[in-house]
Amino acid sequence: MGVIVGLIFGAGLFLIWWSCWTPGQRRARTSGGWADRARDALAQAGMASLDLPGIGAICLAAGVLTFLVGWAATDVPAIAVSFATIATGLPLALVSARARRRRAVLLELWPEVIDNLASAIRAGMSLPESLARLGERGPVELRPAFVAFGRDVAASGRFGGALDHLKDQLADPVADRVCEALRIARDVGGSDLGRLLRGLSAFLRDEARTRAELQARQSWTVYAARLAVAAPWVVLALLATRPESVAAYNRPAGAAVLGAGGLACLLAYRLMVRIGRLPAERRVLR
Repeated sequence: MGVIVGLIFGAGLFLIWWSCWTPGQRRARTSGGWADRARDALAQAGMASLDLPGIGAICLAAGVLTFLVGWAATDVPAIAVSFATIATGLPLALVSARARRRRAVLLELWPEVIDNLASAIRAGMSLPESLARLGERGPVELRPAFVAFGRDVAASGRFGGALDHLKDQLADPVADRVCEALRIARDVGGSDLGRLLRGLSAFLRDEARTRAELQARQSWTVYAARLAVAAPWVVLALLATRPESVAAYNRPAGAAVLGAGGLACLLAYRLMVRIGRLPAERRVLR
């Protein structure tokens, strides 16, 4: 009897907790998982055509190929596994680095986009027409996204749906803010759109300038972390050219040393990067 009462009580507490969240809120809480972040990184890096299984296959192929080459060159499985592990994560690191560079470039371009948009609206063009016009006169890096936006609006006539597609294509937190500001301006209406765009442009310029100054001051920490992590493995690669120098790693103790060294490098690198790199802005308005 006590077990039944306990189950009923627990079910009641669960239902009370479940009723505190609307379906939209539950989706919002689960929309920022690692898969979404990975897709965003691919889109920000200009590789939106590459899906997650594709990048996983590239990582696996890089690791297997490096393992085979390393084993054939050194005849030491532990060294081959070490370099294969590094090669497996290298494509992801390249995608992440490319995405960071393009985010920094786009952060400097968005004020220009907003200025072009404000001038088009002052000239009497509607908001959808002004956005589609950026596909011809906007920054080169952003023109394909706005060309696609113009096609979406022409095909469906739905401004909100075209904005959602634009946000998905750009996968940029600044783009999310701009698109949501334009959506509110479109829904609410009024004569304050020009003032809103000027304020948003000034805010983005200040943000880009501040972030550039901080990155210039703290970039040495990130570069030092990369150099400190790469140096031992460069030395190991040079030692691998002499078979007598790597013979010690063909024993369990040598493999343990490589494993412990790799783990120490990984932890130290993540710690230094976390301390020295500016936090990336997350997409909260996706």
